[in-house]
Amino acid sequence: MSLIQLIASKEEGMTTPESGLKRQVMSYSSSMMLVRHTMERGWVGTRHSHPHEQLVYVVKGAICFEYPGGTFEARTGDSFLVPGGMEHQAWALEESEVLDIFTPMREDYA
Repeated sequence: MSLIQLIASKEEGMTTPESGLKRQVMSYSSSMMLVRHTMERGWVGTRHSHPHEQLVYVVKGAICFEYPGGTFEARTGDSFLVPGGMEHQAWALEESEVLDIFTPMREDYA
């Protein structure tokens, strides 16, 4: 039995946790999780926090990110790290796609 499983990136089967946001859980283990998000231009995410560290990579587009220390724009090719427990919010300045890596994995997404 193979321990490696290919997860194809595809639109069908993506969930819609918020209006304007689509999510595809990709590969994960108990210690980390890769999640693909696509956002429509104008999407505004819910302000939230979670105990997981989150690494964000902008595949395409542009998002604005707000946290207690300020606000910045992240564009295609940019990345940033969100510490666990930090309240934050993001919104899409244009149609965007991001990859999020969470550690440990998010049981609420699995």
